Amino acid sequence: MQNTMTIDGHQAVITFDPEIQMFRGEFLGLNGGADFYAKDVKGLQREGRISLNVFLEACAEDGVEPRKSFSGKFSLRVAPATHEAAAVAAAAHGKSLNQWAEDVLRKAALV
Repeated sequence: MQNTMTIDGHQAVITFDPEIQMFRGEFLGLNGGADFYAKDVKGLQREGRISLNVFLEACAEDGVEPRKSFSGKFSLRVAPATHEAAAVAAAAHGKSLNQWAEDVLRKAALV
């Protein structure tokens, strides 16, 4: 189960806040915070659009790029046994560890 919602091309993670008995959405990949709350899916979609539009308008007024930029590089620390197993799996697929890891991450993240 994915706890994400796409609103106007922007993805948000959805969680439930038991203290206020509401769902909370938070947009990902933005240069600032844009969150929203509602009791149901329709409300999340409505409130998400409002929150996103307010955020995008503020960015436009301030001349700020709304989306974060990603370099394509990140460090990952794993147990030595995991590192070894990944290197073996990569070699078995005829790929470098980097190519293999990118394929695995892409498949897992874009499902």
